[in-house]
Amino acid sequence: MSKPTKPSIVFVHGLWADGSCFGKLIPTLQAEGHQVIAAQYGLDTLAGDVAAVKAVLGRVDSPAILVGHSYGGTLITAAGADPRVAGLVYIAALAPDADETSQSLQAKFPVTDVFSHIEVADGRIWLKPSGTACFAGDLSEQEQSLIWATQGVPAPDLFDQKAEGTAWRAKPNWYVVAKRDRTVHPELQRFVAERMGATVIEADSSHVPMLSQPGLVLDVIRKSAAAVQQS
Repeated sequence: MSKPTKPSIVFVHGLWADGSCFGKLIPTLQAEGHQVIAAQYGLDTLAGDVAAVKAVLGRVDSPAILVGHSYGGTLITAAGADPRVAGLVYIAALAPDADETSQSLQAKFPVTDVFSHIEVADGRIWLKPSGTACFAGDLSEQEQSLIWATQGVPAPDLFDQKAEGTAWRAKPNWYVVAKRDRTVHPELQRFVAERMGATVIEADSSHVPMLSQPGLVLDVIRKSAAAVQQS
C-alpha cells in the first residue's frame, strides 16, 4: 500500500510583506516532502486577494494547509472554505467572523504602535522605516531593512472590505500567538484563537515569528500536517 501524500503547504502573507517572509520555512518543508507555494497578490481588494489564494490551491496536488500571517489570516478565513483546504495555521493573524471586517475586529482592541509609523500617500498605506521596529523588532537591523524594502503596500480601504467564508468554524486550526507583537495586539490574537477553538502556541516574539523563531513555527506546521493526514 502506497504511503499517503503529505499535505501541501500554501503560505499567505500580510500587509507590508510578500511571500518572501516565509523564506526561512519553505526550504525545510520542501525537503520534508511537502509541495509548498507562497501566494502573491496585490493588496488591492479583499476579493482579489482571496481569489489569488484560491488560484494557488489549483497548483498543488494534495489537500492543503493554509498558513496565514497577519492580514493573511483574513484571507485564509475566507479562502479556507474551499474543499481543497484541510487545515488552517494562523500566525499573529486576524480571523474575522462572518459579521466582521479586518478593521471592525481590530477596533475592539487597543491601537498598536505600528500605526504611528505609517503614511498614506499615492493611494497606499506605507510603512515608514521607523515602523519596522514595531513590526519585526527582534530581527537584526539588516533583516528589518529588507522587510521595509520589500514591503507590500495595501490600499487604504482594504481592511473595511468583507469576503464570504468563515473556514475556522469548520476546519481544524492552529494559532501562533506573538506575545511581544506591536502590530496585531496579542490580546486580539488570544481572543480569536480561543473563539475558533484553536490549538494555541505562544511565541516570545515580535509580529514575525516565522522569521525570528522559524523552528517554532515549523513545528506547528508539521503538527498540523500530521493531524490532517491522519484524519
